[in-house]
Amino acid sequence: MTNKLLIALFSGITLFNQPAHGQDAVKFTIQSDHPQQTMEYFSASDAWSMNRIGLWSENVQTQVADWLFSTENDEKGYPKGIGLSLWRFNIGAGSSEQGEASQINPQTRTECFLTANGTYNWEKQAGQRRFLHLAKERGVNHFLGFLNSPPVYYTENGLATNTGRGGTFNLKKEHYLDFARFLADVVEGIEKHDGIKFNYICPVNEPDGHWNWTGPKQEGTPATNREIAQAVRLISKEFSNRGIDSKILINESSDYRCMYSTHMTDWQRGFHIQSFFNPDSTATYVGNLPNVPRLIVGHSYWTNTPLDNLRNIRCALRDTLDKYDVDFWQTEVCIMGNDEEIGGGGGYDFTMKTALYVARVIHHDLVYAKAKSWQWWRSIGGDYKDGLLREYPDENGKDGKVVDSKLMWALGNYSRFIRPGAVRLAVSAADATGKMIAEGDTDPHGIMCSAYRNTDGRLVTVVINYATTDKDFTLHAEKKNWSMYRTSDIAGENLAPVGKAQSGRKLQIPARSIVTFVSL
Repeated sequence: MTNKLLIALFSGITLFNQPAHGQDAVKFTIQSDHPQQTMEYFSASDAWSMNRIGLWSENVQTQVADWLFSTENDEKGYPKGIGLSLWRFNIGAGSSEQGEASQINPQTRTECFLTANGTYNWEKQAGQRRFLHLAKERGVNHFLGFLNSPPVYYTENGLATNTGRGGTFNLKKEHYLDFARFLADVVEGIEKHDGIKFNYICPVNEPDGHWNWTGPKQEGTPATNREIAQAVRLISKEFSNRGIDSKILINESSDYRCMYSTHMTDWQRGFHIQSFFNPDSTATYVGNLPNVPRLIVGHSYWTNTPLDNLRNIRCALRDTLDKYDVDFWQTEVCIMGNDEEIGGGGGYDFTMKTALYVARVIHHDLVYAKAKSWQWWRSIGGDYKDGLLREYPDENGKDGKVVDSKLMWALGNYSRFIRPGAVRLAVSAADATGKMIAEGDTDPHGIMCSAYRNTDGRLVTVVINYATTDKDFTLHAEKKNWSMYRTSDIAGENLAPVGKAQSGRKLQIPARSIVTFVSL
């Protein structure tokens, strides 16, 4: 396919989108003097497959690790992987040790480092720990540990699921301090035994009760804001007393609307930003704790359709974040039942259909919610749209194969080239007469454009073409050369290097593709 792309740079970078059928060109200007948020990490989690795949054959482990973490190129100049810069580790609650009595599906059970007699077994979660090392070997130096439930030895019902308990924290009152000590022990234990430091700990996950976590399903528990604040204060004190400098992150909200309002819950489990970071919320304020950054983390589920929600909910979230001066990470999302545009979460999709849908979510999370980090849910999954990679276990589950997807490579259009410390730059749009187009950098049915400047000065522009027609561009960047990497439905076109762009060269972004431009 002949490439035709045109971009112009003046006082920054200017992209001219020349639509098909003789339509007037739209001018996109990357405003170098209008910096937005500073980017931190792109990531995914090890739940739940890595504890199995980390015990599979070495060649499978190596390939998976290269796909997820590598920032190297092969002999043809193709990226070996998507260069995730943070790895999200699921600290288990002990449902595996309970077996069928756990009321949790076998595929989603986890081991716990803590044992029933109060001692620790640091050989547990061996497959997951293997991938900590594989990530570190490929340059990942930031790690986040998250929990879906406290250890089963501390819970009210003795389980890692909230079965029959309503919307309160599944943690016995007498074990709040034990829970804090457990997290401190895990941070210290993994660093001592594996040489891996958890830079961040998320002690709760989706506590707003959107799921209500009734088994048999997954590990998880709701919690009220007051219960979370009580736990976080104790964890903060325990970390400080031990000299642990890991940051404590809250709140892993299941729905953005619970972060600034309520949604399918009540006030006790909503208004997370106001509850935790407004000093007037005396019962729940944690913004004064030394190891709790002024940062809230949440999940992008349920807010991606219809398209008005994709924009409006993120704008509402951003308004509240700005009001209380709080930063934001998007730490988990996959395709759910209400993502009807691509057929919901059931059935794995290797094509650009899901990849483009997710790229559109990434764009909106970064541009409208101003997320400083963006993280996918599972790195590997089965026949559901929740894994960057698709696993195929053999009959006994002791080995198998793993297959890549356009979804993973689409994330790579961002994660591989936008590195920690990059600054997002605003993008404006104007028509052929020079009239500004409101939000012209974001056509959810057509072109979406975002731009970044890495700490080494390199500029990165990610252009998503959601349309079913090719879009023409021109590049006029004085003394600028660009490398282009494209992901599309063409076989093997996965972050494929598709040439260089120079001032005045005409190129084309094909229909239903993502192109990343990296300045040389």
